[in-house]
Amino acid sequence: MFLRFPEFKTRAITLSFDDGHIDDRKMVDILNKYGIKCTFNLVSGKIDRDDSRVKFEEFEQLYKGHEIASHTFTHPHLNNLDMGGIAYEVIKDRELLEEKTGKIIQGFAYPFGLSETEGMIDCIRNCGIRYARTTISTHRFDLPRDFFRWNPTCHQSDPKFYELTEEFFKPDDIEHPWRIRPLLFYLWGHSFEFKDNWEQLEADNKQCKKCRLCQTRNNVVFGTGNKECFKSNIYRF
Repeated sequence: MFLRFPEFKTRAITLSFDDGHIDDRKMVDILNKYGIKCTFNLVSGKIDRDDSRVKFEEFEQLYKGHEIASHTFTHPHLNNLDMGGIAYEVIKDRELLEEKTGKIIQGFAYPFGLSETEGMIDCIRNCGIRYARTTISTHRFDLPRDFFRWNPTCHQSDPKFYELTEEFFKPDDIEHPWRIRPLLFYLWGHSFEFKDNWEQLEADNKQCKKCRLCQTRNNVVFGTGNKECFKSNIYRF
């Protein structure tokens, strides 16, 4: 039995960017150019109060083809809230995002990362969330075993990024297909962290930390972080 992504591909890449900064506009332009999918985790309570955020009226066109997920209503430290406070932050954010997009919001990214308290995960699950991303880098390419403690491969500025891309794109051992396991490169960050260094995403040289994720096509599936994407698109042969 072999586990594979669609078209018998062995690798998948997904991106997850937080906060809905106006630099998402530039980010989306580049991602669309290369056919890369991303999950954008938005803080709906700050959108109309902060000029550095994308606006609700941009959502339909800007994020078309990508996933919108929750990042709470006001971006608090969840470990400082009781269960009622956590539920409010998640449900309020979902309600507003769903009202503005007309889509069901299933994904979630923990603001400031996951500082878990008793009952927190169950509370978020009961608010209708299907998966939740942390900020803990694994430096690995494993498929998640716990979708509510989904640790990404690394942050966009991780000093090991180039080393990880080299490992991720090593040729498959096609002579021994039973040894090949599906690999998922899960990158997270914030679009504003690129600042004026957008060439990092497109420059074709070994010093570029991100270009290989953009320019590769061989044997790679590009998807959003949606749990169902990975549950339904893993095939057994």
